[in-house]
Amino acid sequence: MSQKNETLSLLLAAVITIGLISGGLWFFRGQWAQISGTALKPSGTGNAGNPINQSFSKCNVPNLPEGTFNYGGSTTWAPIRKDVDSVLQSLCPRFILRYTQPPSGKPGSGTGIQMLIANQLAFSQSSRSIKAEENAEARQKEFSLKEIPVAIDGIAIAVNPNLNIPGLTVAQLKDIYTGNITNWQNVGGPNLPITVFSRSKEAGGTVEFFVENILNKENFGTNITYIGTTTEAVRKVAANTGGIYYASAPEIVPQCTIKSLPLGRTNSQFVPPYQEPFVPQSECPGKRNQLNTQAFRSGDYAITRNLFVIVKQNGQTDQQAGEGYANWLLTPQGQELIEKAGFVRIK
Repeated sequence: MSQKNETLSLLLAAVITIGLISGGLWFFRGQWAQISGTALKPSGTGNAGNPINQSFSKCNVPNLPEGTFNYGGSTTWAPIRKDVDSVLQSLCPRFILRYTQPPSGKPGSGTGIQMLIANQLAFSQSSRSIKAEENAEARQKEFSLKEIPVAIDGIAIAVNPNLNIPGLTVAQLKDIYTGNITNWQNVGGPNLPITVFSRSKEAGGTVEFFVENILNKENFGTNITYIGTTTEAVRKVAANTGGIYYASAPEIVPQCTIKSLPLGRTNSQFVPPYQEPFVPQSECPGKRNQLNTQAFRSGDYAITRNLFVIVKQNGQTDQQAGEGYANWLLTPQGQELIEKAGFVRIK
């Protein structure tokens, strides 16, 4: 009997010892995991312990698909791609956006829509509306295009800081760009030839919008000097007292080396694209001019437009991706980020 008790005691001691050793190993393993920054994955939870999945669970965008989606288009959208889309990527890391350059030609609204029709993009970004012929081309591929407005932008007119002129009317701007006005003296300025800069018609949505809405589809005058980029144009206007150029307001208004002109539908009411008081060149870059968001939103400023997400309506993942992206931009967080990127919230 004593031998049985002794055996039982030995067995019990062995079980307790093994239990203590196992518990100690588990404890130290947990401590090591915390120190090394890795989490233990609980059994039966699949990939729930994966940090990527934990991040995606914080992605509060309804029906946002997982995967990599090519997108691109308007150069006006560059600040949004940089400062807004990056936030969406951090919130929803399994919704991967890949900016895609056109296979030929320069990026822009038109080339983005063409790439969308050719199935090279999941959705595109545009600074102008869809044209009827673009939708007709899409229908030949058995889908249609939908535009979703997500922001408001204005077209600002850049001139040299030393040019003394109170502003321009839309009609005067048209006459300058069609070659009917060639001297600043004809619009209340000094006796100085106007040096007119523009990107080419093929460059993108801003030029197309300008031709459609300001020139009323008339051709540019023979006095135009064509340049490749807004950066190049800003340098040229800064170096030429008679220079003039137009571009998206966030690209023009905050600049230090040029100034943006007030515009009016008539010469009795010029509205600046910047918030008053105007910040002179001497105070820049310590202070910069800010967009006149109130005038853009109310329509008091003469040249405004919407920015659009162009969605392929084909009932497939691409449509889901484009609509999910646009819907996120229309959330309070998305609109706030759009405003910080230099544009005007649409809601």
